[in-house]
Amino acid sequence: MLNAFLWGFLATFSLALGGLIAILFKIGKRPLGLIMAFGAGVLLSAVAYELIFKAVKGSAGSGASLIGFFAGAIVFFLIDLLISKMGAGGRKDISGVHQENVAMPIVLATILDGIPETLCIGMSLLGGAEVGLGMLVAVFISNLPEAIAGTAGMKSGGWKSRKILLLWMLISVVCAFASLAGFSLLGNASPTTVSFIQTFAAGAILVMLSNTMIPEAYEHGGKLAGIFTVLGFAVAVSIAVLESAPVH
Repeated sequence: MLNAFLWGFLATFSLALGGLIAILFKIGKRPLGLIMAFGAGVLLSAVAYELIFKAVKGSAGSGASLIGFFAGAIVFFLIDLLISKMGAGGRKDISGVHQENVAMPIVLATILDGIPETLCIGMSLLGGAEVGLGMLVAVFISNLPEAIAGTAGMKSGGWKSRKILLLWMLISVVCAFASLAGFSLLGNASPTTVSFIQTFAAGAILVMLSNTMIPEAYEHGGKLAGIFTVLGFAVAVSIAVLESAPVH
């Protein structure tokens, strides 16, 4: 159980790392847009190989994977819409300015983004398996541009550096508990249930990518963002292939 918590924390610790990078260095909009494109590509690969592919194999034609996919997309969309109305709609906006009065919406929105991902990290440990390296790397990398963009907006809004870093650490801890929940609560779950949850997370992640990361990446990275998205996808696929390769 401790492993599930620690892996979830490691995956989302990149939020604090990204925050620290943004505090210490000024990163231009174009490089940040390209980093975001790379992170989006990595997550797209994780959705395809770590979630959808495994879920379809495990659902045994029950339709649970398809239902979960649309359920995750709709639930995420509705909750994200609500949080956006609270003031956190531009949480990944590279040019955004976040005042301190939107701290809670930003926390809720970032946790909403992170829970589906870290839940699946915990699930990857079920049955004594090794952690899903592809998903772990995807979450870690994709969190970096989100934290850098969010921190830049907080700095512009007058936030103290210490408060920014504490905020990212708090979110990492909450998401680590989501990873723990994925491991401890689903140990006896049926393959159909696991498939449903995997595709639920996949649907949620795809909506998040389409509504936030990809538009920001293209707006600030230009057409080169497409190349960096492909690079991110290729890196994550390579990790997945190496992870599944037999050991001689």
